[in-house]
Order: sequence, then structure tokens, then C-alpha cells
Amino acid sequence: MSASLSRPRVGVWLIGARGSVATTVVTGCAAVAAGLHPPTGMVTEAPAFTGSRLPALSDLVFGGHDTLDCPLPKRAETLTAGGVLPPGIATAASAELAAADREIRPGGPTHGDTRSQTELITAFAADIRDFVHRHHLERAVVVNVASTEPASQGPDAPLPPSTLYALAALRAGCPYVNFTPSEGMHHPVAAAEAERSGLPHAGRDGKTGQTLLRAVLGPMFAQRALSVRAWSGTNLLGGGDGAALADPAAAAAKNAGKERVLADTLGTVPEGEVHIDDVPALGDWKTAWDHIAFDGFLGTRMILQTIWQGCDSALAAPLVLDLARLTARAHETGLSGPLGALGFYFKDPVGEGPSGLSGQYEELVRFGRSLGRGEEEDQGEGEGGGEGEGGGERESEGEGESGGERRDAGSVRGPEATGEAR
Repeated sequence: MSASLSRPRVGVWLIGARGSVATTVVTGCAAVAAGLHPPTGMVTEAPAFTGSRLPALSDLVFGGHDTLDCPLPKRAETLTAGGVLPPGIATAASAELAAADREIRPGGPTHGDTRSQTELITAFAADIRDFVHRHHLERAVVVNVASTEPASQGPDAPLPPSTLYALAALRAGCPYVNFTPSEGMHHPVAAAEAERSGLPHAGRDGKTGQTLLRAVLGPMFAQRALSVRAWSGTNLLGGGDGAALADPAAAAAKNAGKERVLADTLGTVPEGEVHIDDVPALGDWKTAWDHIAFDGFLGTRMILQTIWQGCDSALAAPLVLDLARLTARAHETGLSGPLGALGFYFKDPVGEGPSGLSGQYEELVRFGRSLGRGEEEDQGEGEGGGEGEGGGERESEGEGESGGERRDAGSVRGPEATGEAR
């Protein structure tokens, strides 16, 4: 993005940088910054965040890791043909897409890669530090938008790629956001490193469609004292996400977040499962159907059905931009540890906070106000998680990393994938 040299710029390093979500993020950021489209779907562009002192969209610089070699401009053409991007936008954003594509580095591990896990982490961290240094960035936020990976097979299994990237982000001195269901910072090895680093982090699994509705409807049933007997769902989707989730282990990782939302909002997990079907012809579009059986007064049996049809990339991209800006500002103000106030955006959020969408939004707005002041508020209920308090010092290698005193994210009363994007 072009920006005045007098304003500090912020890097957004995307894991899965040539996937659908990442391509939509870069294209959409360029289009909104140029005034070609309104910031529809971007919560941080609402009046409530006017004073939050977030980095401007025009000051964001994009790069990332991926194992694919399809250039971003070509990827944007494909998304345009599929109706994900409006006609003409990819052409208007061609310079920004080309610039971001030049900053994408090979990810891994790939088939036949002989590098050790330590070597991979070192290489990934060096890529991020080089990006920050060459662009004279004030800071950079690493955001995982790669395809869902299967859950880790146990403590003795190799670290999953998402955790390698998370550890690389910490080593490079960068905050980390996991927009996927993959393990990432949740792996015990990475969680321990995150606590020592004193860096803010957020995740996991962006709440874009079916689970967004569940976060609204679950509290409704609980607050109206209606007894939910069963809650079943089906997802039909294509593209890279559909292919990745055809793996039962990856689908199980994805569904865990959906189940958590019901458990947190209803106080129990009702009967029923979510089935995910890969339908390649749907491309980046998906249909999510829920069937909810519940009891009313005097045991009267009733049913609610919902259908959500949408485009994952267009739903996710504005949230990724929100999270990058909020996390960068949290880092700037000295917050550390899990950013529980960002639970509004996730199925399985880190830290503490409400589970219903309304309460999560109130937490987020308060958090935005605290970012504008850049100072601590009084502690109280609904704070970001206290776990992962930053007691250790951050590494000082690489330009663009700010030092200074770190504050635990939980001290602010807040609202308080590789390849195809999720």
C-alpha cells in the first residue's frame, strides 16, 4: 500500500498468503483505502472505533508464507471469475497485489523438505524480520489464514506447520493471530514460548458464518429458558477449504469450535453433529444449514431451521483486517498475553470473556476505547485472560520491534492455510 513516509507503517504477514482469504484481504484493503468500495464488514471502521488510534488501511504492508506458487494477480482473476471479487477491482488493485506477491516466501514443510523443525522456524523468522527491516515497519502482525490442518497426534509427534509458524512469529518479535482451527499457539510448546515472549496473541478459528449464528441463537434459547434437545448442522463447501476438510481429522478440528460455542452459550452440548461435505463445484461459496429441536412451555416440541449461504473469503477478509489493526495497536500500547477481548471474532477464543455475540461485542468496544487511551482500566469481570502474562523480555532482533514495559492483556477491562485459505 502507498503511504506517507511521515506515518509509521505496519506489516501484515499472512500464513497462506496466496489463498482465497489472503487475496481478498489484500485486494479489499487496496479498494477500501482508495475509496473504491465502502468498508462493509469491517467492525473497526464503525464510529465506535474512531478514537482507537488503529493503523490506517493505507499504512498496511502485506507479505507472507505459502507453499503455492500462483501469483496473487492471477489468483485475484480467478476469484473475480468466481464472483468473489467484483469486476474491475483486481485490475484497480494490481499494483498492491503485485507488491504483496513479491513479499511472499516459500512455506513448509513441503514434500521432500529435509530441513529440521528448528531450521524451518529459523528460516520463517528470518523472512519476517527481513520484511520488517526492508520496509522500515514499526511492527508486524502474523496472521494464519491457511487451510485447516488435522489435530496434533500427541506430544511426541512432529510440531504441526501452524505451530512452526507461530513459533517463528514469536522469534521475530511479532504478535500472532490464528484465524484457523489449526493448533498454532495452542500447542503446549508454543504456549510456553508465548508466555515467555510477552507478546500479544489472539485466536482461534474465525467466526464467519454458521457459528456466528450459533453465538447469537444459543444465548437466545438460554435467556428465554427454552430447552434445546438437538442441534444438527450441515456444511456444503468447495475450494481449498472443502478439500482440506474432506479429511476427517481436519473436519474434527473445525467442528470442535462449533461445539464449544454451543457448550458455552447453552451450558450443555445437545444431541447432533455438524457434517462437512466437499462440493468442488461450489468454489469459494458455501451453504450452512442448522436444524434445532427445542421444547417450549408444557413440553411443546418445536423446531427452528436456518440456512446461511455466503462466500467465506468475503466474510473472513474484513475480520482479518480488523484483527491485524487491533492486535498491532494492542502491541503498540504494551499489552501482552492472550487478547481475550477479541473473542468476538473467534469460535474458540483465547483468554476469558463472554460467549454470546452481544456480550463479546460490548467487550470489544470497551477494548477499542482503552486502545485509544493507551492506558490500563480498572480490573473486573470479563477481562482478557490472565494466562500467558508477559513476564519475559521480547527479543530485540530486527527493526520495527518496539521495546518497553509490557502489560498483560488481561489487565485491560475489556470488552475487554498453507495454501488455500480457510
